[in-house]
Amino acid sequence: MKRILLSFLAAGSILAATAQTTVAPAIPRDEKIEQQVEALLKKMTLDEKVGQMCELAIDAIQQRENPFAGINPANMQITDLENILKKYNIEEEFKLNGEMPSQETMMQIYMRIMGIEGAKGFQIDEAKLDNVIGKYKVGSILNVPNGVAQTPAKWQEVIKRIQEKSMEEIGIPCIYGVDQVHGANYTQGATFFPQGINMAASFNRELTREGARISAYETKAGSIPWTYAPVTDLGRDPRWPRLWESYGEDAYLNAEMGRESVLGFQGNDPNHVGTNYVAACLKHYMGYGVPVSGKDRTPSSITLQDMREKHFAPYLEMVRNGALSLMVNSAMNNGLPFHANYELLTTWLKEDLNWDGMIVTDWADINNLYTRDRVAKDKKDAIRMAINAGIDMAMEPYDWNFCTLLKELVEEGEVPMSRIDDAVRRVLRLKFRLNLFEKPYYDYKDFPLFGGAEHAAVALKAAEESMILLKNTDNILPLAKGKKILLTGPNANSMRTLNGGWSYSWQGDKADECAADYNTILEAFRTTFGAENIIYEAGVTYKQGGNWWEENTPEIEKAVAAAANVDYIIACIGENSYCETPGNLNNLFLAENQLSLVKALAKTNKPIILILNEGRPRLIADIEPLAKAVVNIMLPGNYGGEALANLIAGEVNFSGKMPYTYPKEINSLVTYDHKPSEHIGRQMEGAYNYDAVVNVQWAFGYGLSYTTFAYSNLKVNKTNFTADDLLTFTVDVKNTGSRAGKESVLLFSSDLIASLTPDVRRLRAFEKIELQPGETKTVSLTIKGSDFAFVGYDGKWILEEGDFLIQTGNQTLNIVSTNTKKWDTPNK
Repeated sequence: MKRILLSFLAAGSILAATAQTTVAPAIPRDEKIEQQVEALLKKMTLDEKVGQMCELAIDAIQQRENPFAGINPANMQITDLENILKKYNIEEEFKLNGEMPSQETMMQIYMRIMGIEGAKGFQIDEAKLDNVIGKYKVGSILNVPNGVAQTPAKWQEVIKRIQEKSMEEIGIPCIYGVDQVHGANYTQGATFFPQGINMAASFNRELTREGARISAYETKAGSIPWTYAPVTDLGRDPRWPRLWESYGEDAYLNAEMGRESVLGFQGNDPNHVGTNYVAACLKHYMGYGVPVSGKDRTPSSITLQDMREKHFAPYLEMVRNGALSLMVNSAMNNGLPFHANYELLTTWLKEDLNWDGMIVTDWADINNLYTRDRVAKDKKDAIRMAINAGIDMAMEPYDWNFCTLLKELVEEGEVPMSRIDDAVRRVLRLKFRLNLFEKPYYDYKDFPLFGGAEHAAVALKAAEESMILLKNTDNILPLAKGKKILLTGPNANSMRTLNGGWSYSWQGDKADECAADYNTILEAFRTTFGAENIIYEAGVTYKQGGNWWEENTPEIEKAVAAAANVDYIIACIGENSYCETPGNLNNLFLAENQLSLVKALAKTNKPIILILNEGRPRLIADIEPLAKAVVNIMLPGNYGGEALANLIAGEVNFSGKMPYTYPKEINSLVTYDHKPSEHIGRQMEGAYNYDAVVNVQWAFGYGLSYTTFAYSNLKVNKTNFTADDLLTFTVDVKNTGSRAGKESVLLFSSDLIASLTPDVRRLRAFEKIELQPGETKTVSLTIKGSDFAFVGYDGKWILEEGDFLIQTGNQTLNIVSTNTKKWDTPNK
């Protein structure tokens, strides 16, 4: 049994790690790039330097037509209006008959003209462009024109003009950034992948890297060199509206998938990002996924131990693997906004890791320091705080006055020139690494694989591997062909709900229109099972044009009547799309109309299969017992309909596992790595203890298959270990069923006694394998001895002498740490 740490202190037996005097660069230094950066920096004026630190939204240079320009609305004459109608060829639509129309008609005229202007597509206002680039020397532009996905050709047109102006005026290319988070989701015709939460459920590193590689290729087809992804906020609160963007609740899983995403986006050489790759931007640094209120952009209260051990872990792994940029958490922790936190931005990232990448704010977050958080007296003071804390680029996104105020701060000595030069070096370095000076834009025709069948096949596979079979009573699934099926629920015939937010538009509300060429669940099931076997009656529908949570008056009785003529009922329930703060909610229970729909259908005594299509787990404890089967598809993207149909038909086997804990009760929101005192009832001993009585609906790591797997012969090469050892665990996994299947082998550890109360268990390794019926494979999982360390009360990493329980499947064994080691360095 582990002894108390104090006894080791008294005995003087703690082996302290040797303090490091220098830390190797996180990204290898490239002398040629550094010389180019320094040579350019010496030539730059202060105006040019502060301009490079400013990022504005594309709206700031958009040409906007005002049809009533030069006309005084209070004095408008009938002839003025007639001329406007004639200009737009709509005089026949709005017959004036010599009289000024009503206010309502005037609004209709205005909206009709705006529609005509909008149909022309996004146009750059050359005067605004000259102001932004020519006068203020702005170094970065972001976001999507007109708020909706553009074709690669349009992206090329817009970015080419921006780059031409930038090179002409200041000799430095602009860096254009977009949130391409699940494929090139702001590029029309691109391949959309499942959202991050689905990729986590796949437990497939290779798929995650390949998905990011394809996303980079298709993003670059539009000349966009910078994507605000991956999202590695730990999704540890099911109320949080951005859980679906993350890789779930576990630090290790986020770190592994985040690393693969970075390598997929950037390639293997961060100093020379190739033609088919883009720069990644990690977000949102950090602790963003655990707001105390559960609402977006609200404060967290994270301990130093959890911040270092869990929330920092994905960023540490990604930075060590070449991540080039990072975006900051919009909120605050323990009262200090992240955008003003020198310790986290400069000390932890730039100094402790010797990282020379670039830090950008999130949307208008410097403004929030004075308008919302009240830690600065005005905008100028907020800029001073953020830049001195370590911010390199401000996502303003509309106010170029940032440049003027920052210049004043430098001239007044409030921001040292050394800090400006450091920030600008980081901006320029990123641009050189992306080869923007030599190739500021591309020809979309040079990307022939864009949106093609090869990429689509990978996205379909990702969707299939991400879906989770949570319940399958009496092996009701897969469904045999030829049976009559009722498809019902608000998510059965919607591309919007399959994709979620960041899909063609910010809120995903344009997906039904933009993704019309893809198949909803209904359309895919008609193809797979035969249109003659599918009856569709939604029963509950979302309100088009309303808030995401709004529903129309339900027609549940129609769905109940339709059920009389079918063999099975597939109820597609969950959420409509939303993104960021608009997704905040006050009630985690599934919408009442949807609960009522399932309850009414259950009275027909027809077997019900629930399809959960949602960005976060909505509580369904009162309807889950009414279902014979439950499938969690989350947000699988444009190929989600086909993927689900393939799985339900048994053409593909389920292999997804839960990347978060699905809660059962509103006041029992826990994660799998909770403290021993947090459980209610008997603890869940492992993902394979399916009969355990716990206060959750489904546990982290849980997921069924159409086949069965048997684990045996768990071994380790060293039962006694130190921090410097490499432990290799092996376990035999056999497919004991009659179908081929993929299994994610998850290995957990439990620290039995520690000087700080340990988590009940932690995921330490995983590997996904495929087995034919009757086939056995020996799976090897390698873990460093130092990975069993934790952050102590003093904020230092420590591995204590004592026992650990290791578990995978139904197999367990004990290992023993033979020495206590405490690190003097901030990171192991």
